Amino acid sequence: MIVNCSKIYKMKSLAQITTKSVKETEKFAQQFANKLSGGEVLLLKGDLGAGKTHFVKGLAKGLGIKDVVTSPTFALHNEYHGRLTLNHFDFYRIENSEEVEMTGLNELFYDKNAVSAIEWSERIPELLPTGCITVQIDKTDENVRQITVIQ
Repeated sequence: MIVNCSKIYKMKSLAQITTKSVKETEKFAQQFANKLSGGEVLLLKGDLGAGKTHFVKGLAKGLGIKDVVTSPTFALHNEYHGRLTLNHFDFYRIENSEEVEMTGLNELFYDKNAVSAIEWSERIPELLPTGCITVQIDKTDENVRQITVIQ
């Protein structure tokens, strides 16, 4: 399922690729990160185990981040510094957008010197800015992923 980021009326596919390993998924994300200039909000879509965090690991490499990237499932937010700041969010445990709004984390979505990568953004649709980029990751086999990037 592809979710519209609030108020987007026309969506276009930016890229579609099939990867056959975690390494290929990370490499694609690394190359994708080279095109980012700051201010982008990426909505990472996919089932548990689809490879969303591995995609973020590739983004981090592409942004020149040397830190070990981990899932922020319990912390909600991890921040990494490279060519741009990478804000990695995981809202799997969030029940509603008021929880995020109370933390103020949604303000980071508007940082023009950062890239925000949001897992489980469908839990906070009213907090998302316009112009988000959806990264849909579908697991088609044990190691095979279909990745579609849409804006």
